[in-house]
Amino acid sequence: MEHPPAIAAALAEVGPRLKRLRTQRGVTLAGLAEATGISKSTLSRLEAGQRRPSLELLLPIAQAHRVPLDELVGAPEVGDPRVRLTPRRVNGRTVLPLTRQPGALQAWKVIIPAAQIEPVPRAHEGYEWLYVLSGRLRLVLGDHDLVLDPGEAAEFDTRLPHWFGSTGGQPVEILSILGRQGERMHVRAKPRQDNTGDR
Repeated sequence: MEHPPAIAAALAEVGPRLKRLRTQRGVTLAGLAEATGISKSTLSRLEAGQRRPSLELLLPIAQAHRVPLDELVGAPEVGDPRVRLTPRRVNGRTVLPLTRQPGALQAWKVIIPAAQIEPVPRAHEGYEWLYVLSGRLRLVLGDHDLVLDPGEAAEFDTRLPHWFGSTGGQPVEILSILGRQGERMHVRAKPRQDNTGDR
């Protein structure tokens, strides 16, 4: 059976991964054979990539090493929302991507250090929405210089020179959504108007 490249690559790595794990733990082939009930020759062939990994072989090995099965397999990443995405450092900021697939909208959680207070406006194609989770965000947008508090949001055309950072007192945590040029946020549900004040 022909596997997709990512799966074939993961399967090819199982043997070396098994051997590395066993040697790191100081376990001999004989010791692992005794713990799993799998013959020493089968384990050796598995580690050398001469035997196809199967659940019947991998489950007892995972149990013997007390590790999750996916650690043995190194399964290719799938779009499971429970899988944690990896933060990155971008221009001194911590950026956590919240969307997996490429598409019209991309979302990030961004933590901006308190020291990032010097505006460096730039412009590019797109439309951006910002929502402040914590701290105070300074937003320079064309000729406007604004401060947004937690719970406040802004949206703007990114062709207008813009910059956002800290007011200097503390780090700022925001949600950022970047869309294609001309795309606007569509709000389908709004709070019901409270008419009690008219009475």
